Amino acid sequence: MRHNKKINHLGRKTGHRKAILANMASSLILHKRINTTVAKAKALRMYVEPLITKSKEDTTHSRRMVFSSLKNKFAVSELFREVAPRIADRPGGYTRILKTGFRLGDGAEMCFIELVDFNEIYTASKKSAAQAKPKTRRSRSKKSASGEESSVAEITASEE
Repeated sequence: MRHNKKINHLGRKTGHRKAILANMASSLILHKRINTTVAKAKALRMYVEPLITKSKEDTTHSRRMVFSSLKNKFAVSELFREVAPRIADRPGGYTRILKTGFRLGDGAEMCFIELVDFNEIYTASKKSAAQAKPKTRRSRSKKSASGEESSVAEITASEE
């Protein structure tokens, strides 16, 4: 039974698994989207989301903590400069997993894992939908505005 066994060991020893996840996290941060198996993507999501949460607070301590996990200074600087400002108001759920089918060689289920706020297809459609549909409330504002205009017209007509 697998009671209280939360981590997928991915069939590797601890050092190898940590190295794989650190490299995949660095690639995800640098490229914003990577192609991998579903099992590795789910393990990567558990690994990288706390790092992204730590990047919201730009302090020396948080940079050092993230660097100790990623071991790539370019990925750390990209995370704190580019990624953190875009996800500052998001309360969690920084990654998205999109299944793409099965690999030909061994039949492993493949997917894309990407950072949510960096996919222009989804963010552009939300922005265009918000711009295309203006909010209108005409019932009260028009009546009160026309009522004021008519009273102003009556006052000016009586003065002449």
